[in-house]
Formats: sequence, structure tokens, C-alpha cells
Amino acid sequence: MPQPTKVSDCMHRNPLTINSDANLVNAISLIVEYKLTGLTVTGEGGAVVGILSELDCIQAVLTAIYNDGDPEHVLVEDAMCTDVNICKPADSIVEVAQSMVNTGQRRRPVIDGASLVGQVSSNNILWALMEHSRRKMFDAPGS
Repeated sequence: MPQPTKVSDCMHRNPLTINSDANLVNAISLIVEYKLTGLTVTGEGGAVVGILSELDCIQAVLTAIYNDGDPEHVLVEDAMCTDVNICKPADSIVEVAQSMVNTGQRRRPVIDGASLVGQVSSNNILWALMEHSRRKMFDAPGS
């Protein structure tokens, strides 16, 4: 098996997504049920329009509570981050890892052309980096 070096080597294919006009409580239910750190948010035609993290959800629920509102009335589009950093299947895991560290974002939609083909999380990247390191050690001359 070759060393994982590209996003396609470690990405999650067919990730769960949520529409931007969905209710935030539904998004939170998905995040909790599937033990996710966040969701890719899609708009019309399935285009990626945002990322919804656990922290985005917490902030939105706290804001609703502090403003005597009801979190049931908050939409995903009201809580999501629209500053989306994407990556491509052929991107280097090292470059994506460094970008995640620089931005503090733990997940990236993986786009091929205009289509969402996967998602890569910091956990996926960490696994790939460790596999890469292990294989380099075991494949080193004299090992």
C-alpha cells in the first residue's frame, strides 16, 4: 500500500451535509448522533456554501438563549461560517494540514470541479501524517 500523501488517500467520501435553510436543531442532532465535529453546508444545487462546526452551534444556541429566543427558530445559515476553505483530492496532506493549523479549521470540503466529493477532517489528516511517518521509518534503509 502506498504512503498516504494526498487528500484522496484519507478523505471521507460522501460526507453528511446539511442544507443552509435547515433548522439548527436538526443539524445539532446530526452532529451529536454521528459524533461529528461539524457539517458541510450546501445550498441550491448542492453547492458548498458554508461549514457548521460544533462551536458555531454552541454560539448560536447561547445567543438565542441570551436574547430570550428559542434555538428551535435558528437556521443553519444563521450560525454557519461562510469563509470556506476547500481542498481538492490531489492536494498534499502536508499542505492541507498546515492550512488547517493556520486557520484553526478542523474540516475541509473536498471539491472536484464544482462537485463535493468528500470531506477531510483534522482526524483524517492526523491519521495520514502518522501513516506517512510510520512507513518512512519502516521503509528506511537498514530498518
